[in-house]
Amino acid sequence: MNISIITVGKLKEKYLRQGIEEYLKRLTAYAKVEMVEVADEKAPEELSELEMLQVKQKEGERILAKISQDTYVIALAIQGKLQSSEELAKNLDQLATYGKSKVAFVIGGSLGLSDEVIKRSNEQLSFSRMTFPHQLMRLILVEQIYRAFRINRNEPYHK
Repeated sequence: MNISIITVGKLKEKYLRQGIEEYLKRLTAYAKVEMVEVADEKAPEELSELEMLQVKQKEGERILAKISQDTYVIALAIQGKLQSSEELAKNLDQLATYGKSKVAFVIGGSLGLSDEVIKRSNEQLSFSRMTFPHQLMRLILVEQIYRAFRINRNEPYHK
């Protein structure tokens, strides 16, 4: 399985990069996983509704440019479906079983995802109704993907 994690912006925090690198290294035994960063749109701190929409649209165009037609897209969105780790594992296993060898998880920028990205997604996933920094979500997501592969192979992992 080829998994892309498409994210907006550069990850500057060293501790998050180190955690992500550790899980990416562990995942090499299970799948090809790549982190794809697209540029975030520079914007002032205070934005009007129209400006927020424009920022999300520009970031969305960059995200969509990284997704091929045959890729199954899972958008991380607060309004998405809540799943347990076991449900995520089952979902990834079913995707692989039914020939979806390319999967992309999409994490938006600080304003979220554009409507176009949501429409392109095959499903929307929420990790919580709480809001998390998009940089931290990278680490949480890559850990959950690793956990999913461990669950699917009946290998021990922290409960």
